[in-house]
Amino acid sequence: MLRTWLLPRPPWGRPGLKAVVTAGVFVITLWNLRCFLNPSEVFREVPKHTKPLVVLVWKWPSKQVPNISGDICRELYGITGCRLTTERRLLGQANVVVFPHTRLQPGRDRLPKERPPGQNWVWVSLESPSNTKDLAGWNQTFNWVMTYRRDSDIFIPYGKLVPNQSATMNIPTKTNLVSWVISNYHRTQKRAEIYKNLSRYLHVNIYGKANKKPLCKDCLLPTTSKSKFYLAFENSIHQDYITEKLWRNSLMAGTVPVVLGPPRANYEQFVPTDSFIHVDDFGSLAELATFLKTMNSSRYRQFFAWQKKYSVKLYTDWRERICTICTAYPSLPRGRVYSDLASWFNT
Repeated sequence: MLRTWLLPRPPWGRPGLKAVVTAGVFVITLWNLRCFLNPSEVFREVPKHTKPLVVLVWKWPSKQVPNISGDICRELYGITGCRLTTERRLLGQANVVVFPHTRLQPGRDRLPKERPPGQNWVWVSLESPSNTKDLAGWNQTFNWVMTYRRDSDIFIPYGKLVPNQSATMNIPTKTNLVSWVISNYHRTQKRAEIYKNLSRYLHVNIYGKANKKPLCKDCLLPTTSKSKFYLAFENSIHQDYITEKLWRNSLMAGTVPVVLGPPRANYEQFVPTDSFIHVDDFGSLAELATFLKTMNSSRYRQFFAWQKKYSVKLYTDWRERICTICTAYPSLPRGRVYSDLASWFNT
């Protein structure tokens, strides 16, 4: 505790104004000097404990809810200060509430009746606009969007290339030319049309439910890796809609993807230009077929140059995706609501 410095009392009573001011300045100077010399003692305070960000998932994106107890974001992904929960009783404590579109039921009556001040709601979707219905009913509802699109508030790609200094080029042994794994085949889709015309010029090994040749989870990569090329055909064509067909079925398997999706320039924002073949690179499917059938080994190896610097990272766990909300949270816009969600997503 600071001492009070007193001036000698003059014989006529109280000290003069000048003396009082001088004393005050002297005391302040001593206080500041002490702060400078030993600030830890003067400003010793109880450490501030920042509460973890509470992220409430209104309904888990997949039917089976994994373990999200404890500090799961830190334990699995090194993301600190983040708590995930599906307990709706914690709505009043939640900083963020997550609403996966696939689990949203029509009608606002299924949503919380009130939104606590400062709480933000996130709309989540990994499906393309062509496969996402009933968006108009959710206008003026969500503060942030979380999708595969790079212009989302929270970007959640299906995969990405990550630098790997110890990476080496590895091309699996090939026993056939082209393969395709397809579960939902509809003749009206562009990929169905492209396949039908391409198959006139070369043979395609088809697997999946659509051809009554389903592959087990552990059989997929060993099967596609035997092909020199893989038809990474998206079910619909939209900006940034580049799914596991590229990342897992082809690049991770060690085969060259022949892609059908957004324009080449869009793919090149995700992967090197010489790591894939785009259907649009050719004037006709006959030209594409000839290119695939006549490619020599030297040219083929060039498609795997990316392996010397990168590895494929897949995003398959919804826990990891939702934990990234906490990483993005400090820089996300506040006070905004998507007035026309369908208009944004369909652009």
